[in-house]
Amino acid sequence: MAAAPVWSVDPRTGKQREQVAVEATAQEVDAAVRAAHAARPALVDRTVRAAFLRSAAEQLEAAKEQLIEVADAETALGPVRLTGELARTCYQLRAFADIVDEGAFLDVVINHPDDTATPPIPDLRRYKIPLGVVAVYSASNFPFAFSVPGGDTASALAAGCPVVVKSHPDHPGLSELVASVLRRAAAQHDIPEGVVGLVHGFEAGVELVKHPLVAAAGFTGSVRGGRALFDAAAARPVPIPFHGELGSLNPVVITEAAANERAEAIGTGLAGSMTLGVGQFCVKPGLVLAPAGAAGDRLLKSLTDAVSDTNAGVLLDHRMRDNFVAGVAERAELPEVETPVTPGAGGDHTVSAGFLTVAADKLASEGAYDLLLEECFGPVTVVARYADEAEANSVLSRLPGNLTATVHLSAEEAAGEGRGAEILAELTPLAGRVLVNAWPTGVAVAAAQHHGGPYPATTSTSTSVGGTAVERWLRPVAYQNTPAALLPVELRDENELGLPRRFNGHLER
Repeated sequence: MAAAPVWSVDPRTGKQREQVAVEATAQEVDAAVRAAHAARPALVDRTVRAAFLRSAAEQLEAAKEQLIEVADAETALGPVRLTGELARTCYQLRAFADIVDEGAFLDVVINHPDDTATPPIPDLRRYKIPLGVVAVYSASNFPFAFSVPGGDTASALAAGCPVVVKSHPDHPGLSELVASVLRRAAAQHDIPEGVVGLVHGFEAGVELVKHPLVAAAGFTGSVRGGRALFDAAAARPVPIPFHGELGSLNPVVITEAAANERAEAIGTGLAGSMTLGVGQFCVKPGLVLAPAGAAGDRLLKSLTDAVSDTNAGVLLDHRMRDNFVAGVAERAELPEVETPVTPGAGGDHTVSAGFLTVAADKLASEGAYDLLLEECFGPVTVVARYADEAEANSVLSRLPGNLTATVHLSAEEAAGEGRGAEILAELTPLAGRVLVNAWPTGVAVAAAQHHGGPYPATTSTSTSVGGTAVERWLRPVAYQNTPAALLPVELRDENELGLPRRFNGHLER
């Protein structure tokens, strides 16, 4: 049977544009993984792989015009948004190159023998080594930053791990183009092109996570798809780490004092955050706890005005559009749920933004309203009006894990007066990033960043953004009583590479 063709589709019309590839067979997945496995020695030298990452950024920038054109044709995200995302992606590649050069991620620790310790300490030298081939599953909503050249790929290459990327069906043409750019960058440093493999198709994704030479996987997508792959990774004869980002509601708490102080500004800010990118951000605020009463009414008025002024937009594909329209309709049909601005279908291919309101007590116990506590991908949020602090806390107690949790406080509360610290304590167990008087959309690429959270936000405690993302693709190994001539150069006393390390209990930089 012939392999199924892979088409580039225009989300603005739903029409196929061109065939860009065919779905990979099991044999082709095997070949891609084996080619990646064979490329591992080319990444051993940290100087080479840092230079490769920088060249990748340069090559992406050089191809910017073509990349943005293809990306916009396949995603309808627009040149402005895509240009910013590409810039972020290039910055991230260079940031990981700097991390590789510094070498702190190797976590070198050396202990000389100490017979006076109890029990005695032998000569021990520990550092981290790459796991091997990493399977990367591209996201739909970030065709650069969480796709072929994105954070999983960049951090895996930084760790010394080749990758095989399973492309997202929403941007297959762009995936092919970006993979070719990365391979050109690899060739500049005599790295085999197999260091970045690319496969298309649902079955290829399943084959990939099961392949015995795949040592770890990174995924960004739905709870259903991610959980299936996570279970497959765990069910292998040799289970592998699966770092998946699956779904997040990203709750927001607005205190009554904050609403009294600046209801209009909060309403406008919420509208901008929930509709950014047509609501297709993994950190979109999907549930907002706002006070009942006059201040809350002012906030809703501001939110209504701002959302009503938002133009209809195109979602990434028609399947997502259908799911959004159906999901909104199902939620709106619940008793006592109101739609001050009705979200749903726009024109033939667009959707309109809106929001739902409900009394918070409806969400405080298990029942039909649980649907409002599930992520709905697209430009919609749920505003739950709470009567008192206990009611708000009862809703928070029912929430699953999230990428973010946000609180808007008054100036006095932010200064330590009132319940600010108490609310932060309630939110911290729920999320990997806790925000105060800000909005969660926008994830900075920074050393202190954490983009992850309790399940189902992610399947591990790691981050997929920021320098520590590299740790996902490494494992520690210790050498005991090993002659100096046989030690890896990173673990020798002389430290000729100038690595940050802990030497006999003292941190050296």
